Amino acid sequence: MTKMTVNRTPIALALLLALAPAVRAADDAPQQARTLPSIDVRATTSEGYRAADSQLDTFGSFGSAPLHDTPAAITVITRAQIDDRQPRSLSELVRGDAAINDNYAPAGYYQDVSIRGFPLDLATGFRFNGMIMSAEQLLALEGKARVEVLKGLGGLEAGVVEPGGLVNYVSKRPAEVHEVTLGTDSHGSAYEALDLGTWFTPTFGMRVNAAHEETHGVVEHTDARRSFLSLAADWKITDKATLLLDTDYQTSGGRSASGYQLLGGTTIPSHASRTRLLGYQPWQRPVGIDSSNTSLRFNYRFTDQWNMQLSAGHSHTVIDDNVAFAYGCFYAPSCASGATPGYFFAPNGDYDVYDYRSPDDTRQNDEVRASLTGAFATGAIDHELNVGATSFRRTVDQRPDVYDYVGTANIDDPVVPVFAPSPNQPGPSARRLTSWQRTLFAIDRVHLSDTWQVLAGARFVKLHERAYDDTGVLERDTRMTKTLPQAAVLWQPATALTTYVSYGEGLALGRAAPYWTSNDGTTLPPLHSRQLEAGAKYAVNDALDVQAAVYRISQPYQFAQPDDTEAGFTFVQRGQEVHTGVEVNLAGRVTENLRLTASANVIRARADNTGTAAYEGHQVVNVPRYRTAVYADYSLPFAQGLAVLGGWRYASSNVATPDGATRVPAYHVFDAGLRFATTVGGHAMTWRLSVDNVFNHFYWRDTGSSGGDSYLFPGMPRLARLSMTYEL
Repeated sequence: MTKMTVNRTPIALALLLALAPAVRAADDAPQQARTLPSIDVRATTSEGYRAADSQLDTFGSFGSAPLHDTPAAITVITRAQIDDRQPRSLSELVRGDAAINDNYAPAGYYQDVSIRGFPLDLATGFRFNGMIMSAEQLLALEGKARVEVLKGLGGLEAGVVEPGGLVNYVSKRPAEVHEVTLGTDSHGSAYEALDLGTWFTPTFGMRVNAAHEETHGVVEHTDARRSFLSLAADWKITDKATLLLDTDYQTSGGRSASGYQLLGGTTIPSHASRTRLLGYQPWQRPVGIDSSNTSLRFNYRFTDQWNMQLSAGHSHTVIDDNVAFAYGCFYAPSCASGATPGYFFAPNGDYDVYDYRSPDDTRQNDEVRASLTGAFATGAIDHELNVGATSFRRTVDQRPDVYDYVGTANIDDPVVPVFAPSPNQPGPSARRLTSWQRTLFAIDRVHLSDTWQVLAGARFVKLHERAYDDTGVLERDTRMTKTLPQAAVLWQPATALTTYVSYGEGLALGRAAPYWTSNDGTTLPPLHSRQLEAGAKYAVNDALDVQAAVYRISQPYQFAQPDDTEAGFTFVQRGQEVHTGVEVNLAGRVTENLRLTASANVIRARADNTGTAAYEGHQVVNVPRYRTAVYADYSLPFAQGLAVLGGWRYASSNVATPDGATRVPAYHVFDAGLRFATTVGGHAMTWRLSVDNVFNHFYWRDTGSSGGDSYLFPGMPRLARLSMTYEL
């Protein structure tokens, strides 16, 4: 059975509420003294759909500067956007930014995305309050104040990381808040959430968020449940020293949905269902995921110019993976001739069903960081310096899994035949990976004049990674050191306008060869990436920002190259994968009644000099050339408290095969909603209705890959969510 510890949420919450009166009784300070200024190094503000600052600035590459003065494209998804759109998954959260696309994002399972066409590494591409988290977990947003997305190379920010960028989840801070939210959806799901916070004394505050959800899945047989609890605590030790603690825990259980595959490796399924669970077997157990994330930050202000921050992060995920997995056609009679590759569905829609069980799959990330920021002058030139060091350790413990063929079904089966499960059982747990990254970094922002600035910095990275087979035998020992430079020039001819040109380099780990290639299991060397970007940021007014960027990212191309080996393919790094694009983003209040986020991205993603002519001259897989996203919030002037919400998403045709011969069609999707704010008995009450995919349009949202295998995932059908938030 899936490990469910739902009772932890009410128990922990009850303990906190029981302790609260005692803490309040010990506080002799007057009531009005509870409201404090921000106790972080610098405040972060959010005005509806617009954000002025980002935690990513504080932690690394760009010095302590507002978003307007940052030489990088950063999108901040504010709490107001999260509340209005009511997302429940990573895929739903990020679809408001045209530079972000799904990349193997199955329903009911942890998901991944790509930024500017490059998939993120789940091991290093996601942050919890700036600290590296294990992203093999379901998304929980109840305790988050905002989500920040750095688009483009994050080598100085993160060290060894994919070139697409970073996603950072930022926790809510203590505040005087007492809210309960109840919700449901058009499938009858039930949702409850609680947000409680206070300043117990003038120097100590806490905030608790808790949630429980019983989901009736859009896909049949995928009903699920989850429970979430988070705690944030701020302690102002002295006028110069502060301590910030954030921790959360979530447990969930539900069946995950297998993706479709191309028929015969070349044809898109023409009658795919968005609600049928491929391969469903009644003995299939839910996927259980237990996850926790913790960050601890100590800030010390030496002077008004010099600050120190010591940080520690811990992220732990345990996955009980149980899937009746629909994959390939190796055992299907229609593929017996060998004309169809066994790692695709058969031309007639046949697919094999596997009993896959991998319990106690444990991923753990631990990181410590020390940084010093300060300002000084050399003559008439001012400097802002940020120096520091990090140490990061990741471990993976796994049991030898069960992955056994049990039968063959067809995508058109109204009811999947029932097969007997495998009698085999998983083996004992063993350490599969130990990875260390140790880094030193420094960045100097030089103010040459009122209009010109130069940023120059570098991160020295020392990587040591050891991988083992399921018996504990060392398979790979990777050691390397690399210095990753970054530089930018900023020109600010007016207060409202910042323009910049930046250059950076990054390092990403090579991927493992798929099992169906001649070098099965071989991990390729780390990849060196480069990015050149030019951009402009314009503050139309205090509530509306526009930013635009032109970028070029390149790194060696990794792919399964056709050859004359017995397998027919060898996984190699050859040539360059180059992504060149233009993106424009707008966020904020356009008029007194209209708030808006709008995003557009045009990208040319090509592979060059690969030695395989068929793989060149077209877009690479799962990178639509054109994407747009618009979301609007209009408060009706004639109806107090009532707002109309609406969105539009577009993606051009999306390549599904390396030779570019097969593509899924372009799509338009429209969303709508309402928000009504009122008071009941002197307490604020807000109703929210969101309707995704209003016209119930069928579309393919994802042609990404996992482990070298390609999948197709359809977009979600029409779904309405209704919630009510009441101030206690």
